[in-house]
Amino acid sequence: MKIGSIVIRCFDFEKMLAFWQETLHYVPRKPASGGWVVLHDPQGKGPNVSLDQVPDKRSGKRSRIHLDLYTNNQQEEVDRLVRIGANRYPWRYGPDDDFIVLEDPDGNLFCVVQVADET
Repeated sequence: MKIGSIVIRCFDFEKMLAFWQETLHYVPRKPASGGWVVLHDPQGKGPNVSLDQVPDKRSGKRSRIHLDLYTNNQQEEVDRLVRIGANRYPWRYGPDDDFIVLEDPDGNLFCVVQVADET
């Protein structure tokens, strides 16, 4: 398993997209759609940075940054993480969601994402 993406939830999506592209010199893996984009290092050296648009400015209740851990064996890794101290988070999943939301022992959320080849 590896860090596949650092996810930043943001209010001003277009401004954040321009900022992070310029800051990191990353490019979209696919065109931005519906307030979501995965930026990747064109040289393949760093983890992805994903932007996820939210409807309001920061509320202070939850962090706007979390890790997406990529694996090609999601259920096995989720089971392992729960055994070593993670907890399942009660997320409302959609039918096409490829992630499972967990909490670390301190209550920070992160996702375990199913990918074909851990890229």
